[in-house]
Amino acid sequence: MLAVDIPGFGGLSLEHLVLDYNGTLAVDGALIAGVPERLRRLSANMQVHVITADTRGMARAALTGLPLKLDILAKGAEAEGKLDFVRQLGAHRVAALGNGRNDALMLGEVALGIAVLEKEGLAVDALTSAAAVAPGIEAALDMLLDPLRLTATLRR
Repeated sequence: MLAVDIPGFGGLSLEHLVLDYNGTLAVDGALIAGVPERLRRLSANMQVHVITADTRGMARAALTGLPLKLDILAKGAEAEGKLDFVRQLGAHRVAALGNGRNDALMLGEVALGIAVLEKEGLAVDALTSAAAVAPGIEAALDMLLDPLRLTATLRR
């Protein structure tokens, strides 16, 4: 579990990390360099989940061997599927990272939502639903690896 108390924001006790794949962990379907090592480190303290519609069909192969659970959603109701997923985990115990419109509901529901700006862009809906924004997936994951970065961003 990742526990951090952020003045003016509150205490976080995060047991799950839920990540979008395309546009967040990957660009054009290819996993971004630096991500696997960070996911391995985070998996020591949190259960890591990747939830995706897998638009390019490359997620399963790219994530093979990493300590995480992959859920591929049926196309058509991705936003609601992601929202239902974090609710089943207990949204108050979840940190979520995403970049797309279909991530906005999830980012707004969880204890800690981080919008990620990568080369595929960041939807305004995701941006306004998140508690924080990171200039790339490595920076977002590093916020979880070094919780003082979260404190610096989120404290009142």
